[in-house]
Amino acid sequence: MAEPFTTLTSLPMPLIRDNIDTDQIIPSREMKSTGKTGLADGLFAGWRYTAIGGRDPDSDFVLNDPHYADSQIILGGANFGCGSSREHAVWALAEYGFRAVIAPSFAPIFAGNCVRNGILPAVIDADAITVIAKANSPITIDLRAQTIRLDDDQSWSFPIDEEAKAMLLEGLDAIDLSLKMAADIATWQEADRAKRPWIYLGAKQ
Repeated sequence: MAEPFTTLTSLPMPLIRDNIDTDQIIPSREMKSTGKTGLADGLFAGWRYTAIGGRDPDSDFVLNDPHYADSQIILGGANFGCGSSREHAVWALAEYGFRAVIAPSFAPIFAGNCVRNGILPAVIDADAITVIAKANSPITIDLRAQTIRLDDDQSWSFPIDEEAKAMLLEGLDAIDLSLKMAADIATWQEADRAKRPWIYLGAKQ
């Protein structure tokens, strides 16, 4: 289970480039295990460090800017998370400490992986993202209200389907969500067993 997402206030880190793909988020050379940990150092490694495979930070890359050291939100460009379906990209973002990515659009598989790992993929238009980036101030994301607020006068709404919203609010993955219906599933199975006992021959009781 992930940490539930309700509200989040943070200075957003601007990385407003279109078509940031999963290999840029976590290069394949940085994926040394199948687990969810040990990936944060490889996050954006191709841009973050001065040499491939090295660990000398490139001072020009935004992730190395001390101003954004505690940021939990990324401001991205269109089609964020495109490319391969590797879930390691989301694991790396989560391990580093990001809880939300705001972009005009997302690759669908990447967005689904975000939700399953406690990261909110929030869609607002590019003009709004530009306004937020120029303000260079903390914003507040309210998932229940589905709003992103810059200040008392500027806020934007974002869409999210009900299942994804529930998973994030409760910190559930797809299996956890299914297990919430365990009682209903058991009731259905018992009724089905009575109707079609031959289906369950050899099954554990």
